Formats: sequence, C-alpha cells, structure tokens
Amino acid sequence: MPRTDVMLADHRLAAAQESLGRGLVKAAVVAAQQRVRDGLALPDEAVEAALALLPGTACGLQPVVNATGVLVHTNLGRAPLSPAAVAAVTAAADYTDVEFDLAGGRRARRGRTALAALAEAVPRARAVHLVNNNAAALVLAATALARGKEIVISRGELVEIGDGFRLPDLLESTGARLREVGTTNRTTLDDYAKACGPETGFLLKVHPSNFRIEGFTSEVSVEQLATLGPPVVADIGSGLLRPEPLLPGEPDADTALRQGAALVTASGDKLLGGPQAGLLLGDADIVERLRRHPLARALRVDKLTLAAIEATLRGPRPPLHRSLHTSVAELRERAERLARRLGTRAEAVATTARVGGGGAPGVELPSAGIAVDQELAVRLRANDPPVVGRVTDGRLVLDLRAVDPAQDEVILAAVERACR
Repeated sequence: MPRTDVMLADHRLAAAQESLGRGLVKAAVVAAQQRVRDGLALPDEAVEAALALLPGTACGLQPVVNATGVLVHTNLGRAPLSPAAVAAVTAAADYTDVEFDLAGGRRARRGRTALAALAEAVPRARAVHLVNNNAAALVLAATALARGKEIVISRGELVEIGDGFRLPDLLESTGARLREVGTTNRTTLDDYAKACGPETGFLLKVHPSNFRIEGFTSEVSVEQLATLGPPVVADIGSGLLRPEPLLPGEPDADTALRQGAALVTASGDKLLGGPQAGLLLGDADIVERLRRHPLARALRVDKLTLAAIEATLRGPRPPLHRSLHTSVAELRERAERLARRLGTRAEAVATTARVGGGGAPGVELPSAGIAVDQELAVRLRANDPPVVGRVTDGRLVLDLRAVDPAQDEVILAAVERACR
C-alpha cells in the first residue's frame, strides 16, 4: 500500500493542493487507498485513483443540469447567472474600488455603479437600495417605517414564503403590529380605509406568490391603496422590473411605482435573472431613511453581489430570459434530435414548464423534452454533472426549457451512460 505522505508528494497531487487545499486532496488519497484494500485498484494505480476522486473545486456545491421544467428552481439555486455576471464576479473577487473613489483618493458610496444601473433600469424610482434578499427588504421597511406602529395588510396576503417562514412572523419580529383586514378571499378598499389611522405605519400589498384564489374573490390594487394617504409598500416578489407579455398577471416594479407605491421590494435572483438580493425602489425620502437605518448595515450585500447585479442589468439578457422566450418549435426540434440519437431509450414528448420560485403561479409554459425510464433518475442524478428531471406518469421527463442548448450533449452522454 503506498504511504499517504508518499502519495501526497506526487507532483500531480501536490499541484492539486494549491487549488483544492491539503484536506480535500488527503481525503481523496485515503479513499483511493481504500479502493486498493478492497481490490478495486492496484497499488501502482493508487495515485491515478486519487486524482480521479478529486473534486472539481474546493466548494461542495455541484453545478447541475436543470431539466425539471422549473425555470426558477429554489432548490437548484434559482436563476443562473449570465456569462457577463460570472465574469463580473470573478473580476470583483480581488481588491476593488467597491467603496473607494480612485480619483479623489477618498471613501465613496458603496456599490454606487450597481445602484446607478438599478436606477437606470427603473427610471420611475426616485431612489434605490440593495439588501441581501427580499425578506430582508421587507424587514428593513417594517423596522424603519412601522416599528411600534401598524402594518395594514389583507388576510388573503398573509403568505408563507417557504421552509416554514411565514410573513406575519417575519413582520412582527420587527416590533410592528399587523392590522389584518378583509377575509381570505375578499378584501375591499373600505376595509383598508377603516383600518387607517394615527398608528398606521404603511399599507402592505403582497404578491401571493405560490398560490392563487379563484371564484368569489376581490382584492385592492396599489393604485386604489395609494388614494388613502399612508405610504404603500408593494412586495412584488419575483423581480420583474417592467411588464412581461408572457406573464401578464405578474406584478412589476415600474407599474407599481406608476400606480403610486411609495416603496417596492423584489428579489434579484428570480425573474430579474441575477444573484440573490433584495431590491428597494421608491420615494427618495423613504429609501434614504431605510438606507441610513442601523439595520441596513447588517443586511448589506457584498461586492460579489453588487458586481453580479450590475452586470445582469447592464449586460446581455440573462439565461432566464432565453429560457422564458425560447419557442416551442425550437424546443421540440432539440427534443426530437436527442430522441433520434438515443433510439428506443428515449421518446420526444410535449411537456409543460413553469416559472417557479413563487413567480407567475398558475401560468403554464408549453415546452418539450425527452422521456426515459424512470429507473434512470437516480443514475442521472449521480452523473457528473448531475442531470435532474421530474418523474411523471411512471417516466422520467427531461424538460429542455431551462436547459442551455450547449447542455444537450451532456444530457445525451448522461442518458447513454445511465442506460449502460
């Protein structure tokens, strides 16, 4: 059995330690030695076995092929970054002028170019700010504007936002009191008007996100709420900055501000197609009040997020835009091409994709993909890179709407290996 120190001294494993660290390389060496003990490798193959067991990076996260048909898949990291955003993050990984004025040699406003890009993307907003996610944006707004006061909200919008976190609990943790109005299915403008008073911090309008109520319903628009006097905070959730024709019912920042919202909050890693961030857009006085609040320091974003947000806003359209707007004909052609090459192991099928991540609930996106034996699901998830689909009607469907066309060959190779 080759000794551990001898294997670690091999020039190839020594070079790997420069990028992966000694701990990960040593773990691969120990695993390779076990393979030799188990008779799965010869002693003189131990170094090669260790090299094969090395991870690609020092990070435990694995890139995956998202063939689930869910464009903004929370469990898979939501929106993929654009090449421009990835390059920006890499550039920002070193020392940067994130909070430094190179011309004057003095401290400067943090992330000023990213904030300028966001302001340019939503001209109707008088001021903008960024925090680390949309929940943080709501917490900052509630703390700064309604601590010790009331937040008036419809009972039909008291949502749970995932992993057991509920909006009422989140808001009440700030010291604000919730004034619930209306019923689960019907809330009127008069309900809000009766609740307004000296104790009102703001009126909150929340996009219901992961659910919808149909039938005998009524809700009050931002435009109507803006006539009552107190500031209106609109949580649009999914991060659309402007209307999207393919998602006509999805709220967007520009429309909410035009209708009179004093503040709009949204996510950066959903339909915007950027990194995780909370967007705050609205009246200059309110945004500045939030920006100067002590809590804002605890919720601020890092330089990598600032770089990715700016590149997402200024650069080419992010991958999510391509996924949303790819024609069904193109997806069908790709599916049929894959099915032909896989023969009897796969069948081209029509599928239905969706936005996911709480965006556009109930909206179905016509799509296409391939169906294979559902027994391949585990093997495909063990592929390098893993391919994740969804089991439907006893078959594993690999939906192509969220898959980059360059990844079609990855799917092809993965299915062929899984079948063998």
